[in-house]
Amino acid sequence: MFTGDRSGDWLFEALHHAGFANQPTSTHLADGLRLRDAYITATIRCAPPANKPLPDEVERCAPYLLEELRLLDRVRVVVGLGRIGWQAYLRTRRRLELPPPTTAPEFGHGVATRFGDGLTLLASYHPSQQNTFTGKLTRPMLRDVFHRARALLER
Repeated sequence: MFTGDRSGDWLFEALHHAGFANQPTSTHLADGLRLRDAYITATIRCAPPANKPLPDEVERCAPYLLEELRLLDRVRVVVGLGRIGWQAYLRTRRRLELPPPTTAPEFGHGVATRFGDGLTLLASYHPSQQNTFTGKLTRPMLRDVFHRARALLER
């Protein structure tokens, strides 16, 4: 996921900068990339038309995300890439009947939401070309989110 595309270029560089990846790029499956203390999943399993998923497309993919999060039982920090990923994580938590947030969640780049079980959800703008070409998301902004995730893990 994200391997070989521009969003991935930004994402893997930020992950590497914060110590979650052993190298700053990923161009193909066997390129040697290894993640440490990180797991990447997706709300949508295929690229929707115009890269704008419809609610029913999100819902059709929901069982995959639900099962992955069921299996990941030691998660302490989640970075929601884009409003869609952030909202999908919140919906999935509710479906799994996990403790609710301690305050009302609000999406905004760098905003943190804490949950009753101690997990922190960090919001980030998605590293899409629309966001990176317009400057809505810069490399330092994305790096900062992952440095914050690393700091939360090291507490």
